[in-house]
Amino acid sequence: MTEEKNSGAAEDVFAKAARLPKWATTLRALRHRNFQLFFSGQLISLIGTWMQTVAQAWLVYSMTKSALLLGSVGFASQIPVFLVAPFGGITADRVNRQRLVIATQTASMILAGILAFLTLTGRVHVWHIFVLAALLGVVNAFDIPGRQSFLVDMVGKEDLMNAIALNSSMFNGARIIGPAIAGILVARIGEGWCFAANSISYIAVIAGLSLMHVHCAPRASKHSPIEDIIEGFRWANHTKVIRALLLLLGLVSLVGMPYTVLMPVFADKILHGGARALGILMGATGVGALFGALTLAAKTGVKGLGRWVAFACGSFGISLFLFSFSRSFWLSVALLLPAGYSMMLQMACSNTLIQTMVPDQLRGRVMSVYSMMFMGMAPFGAFFGGALAHHVGAPITVAIGGVACVLGAIWFGRALPTLRIEARRLIVAQGLSGGEPVQELNAQPVEE
Repeated sequence: MTEEKNSGAAEDVFAKAARLPKWATTLRALRHRNFQLFFSGQLISLIGTWMQTVAQAWLVYSMTKSALLLGSVGFASQIPVFLVAPFGGITADRVNRQRLVIATQTASMILAGILAFLTLTGRVHVWHIFVLAALLGVVNAFDIPGRQSFLVDMVGKEDLMNAIALNSSMFNGARIIGPAIAGILVARIGEGWCFAANSISYIAVIAGLSLMHVHCAPRASKHSPIEDIIEGFRWANHTKVIRALLLLLGLVSLVGMPYTVLMPVFADKILHGGARALGILMGATGVGALFGALTLAAKTGVKGLGRWVAFACGSFGISLFLFSFSRSFWLSVALLLPAGYSMMLQMACSNTLIQTMVPDQLRGRVMSVYSMMFMGMAPFGAFFGGALAHHVGAPITVAIGGVACVLGAIWFGRALPTLRIEARRLIVAQGLSGGEPVQELNAQPVEE
């Protein structure tokens, strides 16, 4: 009876969404005041974050001229996510998520301010960057599962998919603007002002979070934190469709994402463009990723998203392979557009599918596993990618990653038919019909 009631409510919600104009469907999560506050504040903050990301990479490279150290800084900034994210996930399931995200954003603001002070006063050393990057990684281990889990508190389940897509759009809109600004500022006034701007930008998101009125009471548990963490891992591992999505995500983060860490090498030694070229290259990836997220935002249901994941992963690998052999700056920029599009489409679709299928009481813990695969595997990729590039060169390293992504896409695509029934059952059990009326679901299985 409960399942029928939930399914009927889901059918009504998505029937209304289907009647909206296309632009209104794409932006429907913004009808929630809390998400409006989050969206506007986070957009400003993320522009600053991307400015710092590009400026920090260029600072390390200009100080060391070493691809290995570039990869090592990436490792230091993201390995804490792999190690600490399970504790971030259980925290997100047990405490007030609004307060958790405010705390993590405040800590990030302080760390950016310290890096700005050290750089502007001429006291910065490479080890300072390593330490601050590692501390920011610890903060992100709590911030990512907390922020991802907080989305459902802001918009409810009926607009969750759209909120995830718009959140990805915002992330990548900032990815276009931030690197472009950073490329100009680094070339003209130095990296320190990028770090200072990032620190100040956190005020916007902290203010927006503080103005929200969200009911997200702490969730009590009868078990110890370790037992709850194990429960989250066990559920993700025993749920075949979730496990397949996470494994593919981990593969791409391990072998595909290191191209971003090596981008300063491409900008300087291969394409001979300097800091300004680095900003354009990173911005091109962001433009493609923005369109990828908007593609998902315009969609009203999860039917077919599993096939999207497979195609996006394969397209990402092909784009990387071709990019690795380009020696023309503008051809490289053009190839990064489909790379960014495909990468974000896979990440956002995977996030959407996982959040649609996971039970509320496990949301924080499962999203912590998502964080481990998405960001936690990246440091290993950054480290080994930097080490491999040190010996065989950045182009060969990126080409190998592209081939591995294509092979992963083929594996996932062949596994899709066996995952559909479980995906359908999980989506219906969470009170949604995956964006499709129940009658249609009964006639045709959902494609995860």
